[in-house]
Amino acid sequence: MLAVLPLLGALLFSRAWPAGSAVDPTEIQQILKEAIDNRRTVGIVVGIVDAEKIQIFSNGKTARDGRNVDGDSVFEIGSVTKTFTATLLADMVKRGLVSLDDPASKYLPDTVKVPSRGGREITLLDIAIQRSGLPRMPTNFKPADPENPYADYTVEKMYEFLSGYQLPRDIGEKYEYSNLGVGLLGHILARKAGQSYEALLAERIFRPLEMNSTAIVLTSDMSSRLAAGHSSGLTPQKNWDLNALAGAGAIRSTVNDMMKYVAAYMGLKPSPLSAAMELAQQGSNDTTIPNMRIGLFWHLLKRPDSVIVWHNGGTGGYHSFVGFDRKRGVGVVVLSNSTNDIDDIGFHLVDPQIPLAKFEARKERKEIAVDPGVLDAYVGEYRLAPNFVLAITKEGQQLFLQATGQSRLRLHPEAETEFFITEADAQVSFVKDSTGKVGHLILHQGGRDQKAERIK
Repeated sequence: MLAVLPLLGALLFSRAWPAGSAVDPTEIQQILKEAIDNRRTVGIVVGIVDAEKIQIFSNGKTARDGRNVDGDSVFEIGSVTKTFTATLLADMVKRGLVSLDDPASKYLPDTVKVPSRGGREITLLDIAIQRSGLPRMPTNFKPADPENPYADYTVEKMYEFLSGYQLPRDIGEKYEYSNLGVGLLGHILARKAGQSYEALLAERIFRPLEMNSTAIVLTSDMSSRLAAGHSSGLTPQKNWDLNALAGAGAIRSTVNDMMKYVAAYMGLKPSPLSAAMELAQQGSNDTTIPNMRIGLFWHLLKRPDSVIVWHNGGTGGYHSFVGFDRKRGVGVVVLSNSTNDIDDIGFHLVDPQIPLAKFEARKERKEIAVDPGVLDAYVGEYRLAPNFVLAITKEGQQLFLQATGQSRLRLHPEAETEFFITEADAQVSFVKDSTGKVGHLILHQGGRDQKAERIK
């Protein structure tokens, strides 16, 4: 889930907004109250920074029976971690330790064969602007624990995948978001520095910015302030531990710490990272999204008279948003302990002309018991798109769904042919023909019903 990019149609309109304007604090409190009342999340914290002050707003709990969340509550920030990998890359470029044009293979063991195409090698820049040609996830990503899917994906598995992979298109040809690519880049930078990815983060970013409650491995103090993660239906979820792909989404942090990070990126406070941060947010490369460009992992949304620099993130129980508009002088962080999307809140707080999305509370669903023999008929592979297959497997008395390049998810029965997923607001219907054989399934998600024909 690490990559979480929103539908941006609602963000693209023409009216400008006066520089320096902000959402009224009373409205912010109401927005957060509605997020809790409508079961959008269990706890949510917002930070807003400008040239004059930092403001923190919060509502909800660390857990159903937990404490109130606040600016010191710890959340997983998911793919916002990618911006930290970008900062490390830019900093090492400014130090003369690496070059954006360096091939990735330069920093890996000789035994690893990084895929190339047409005589061109993947460079660090290709990875950082999401044009490496590497897939979103490696095909040998097969979690032992679907509830903590990245924990057992090792460097050895990453090396094995790279050495056997053939690029489907020319390097640089197309923007394609790749968690694998970012994880590889984080690994490369750590190897070059001769230390772990987390140690490199601490030395180059966390300590210089005094982000004392930001880490990958939780300290005992951070653990005591952790906001527990929840699914979109607000079911408690396990925390995620990233191994080889840490650079793509492993960081835990607080709104208070993230305010220091955003303020540094906006140039509101002196920082030894200023030059690197300037480089990281220079966006000259197109994406597949209208009015959207990309710097070093940072996305840049073009507005009528300014640009919003932003990234979001999601893990099994959290959603995060970081964005700022330097021309208007406003930076925003939103951290939430459920997987439900809160990007609209973040964008609206950066620019009030961007509307809030309509959120409908997820329907409460009840799991029933189904004869394990019935489940056998659903096991197989179902093609949703030419290169996107849903694999249905059975383990014990439980059914699982795994999409191409994604983690495995348990299917919970609510009727003999109807199943739901707790990690996302999605359901699966198995459809039988006149002979009683299952010929296809229908994936219900995001208001769409998508048919997947059985191929195996």
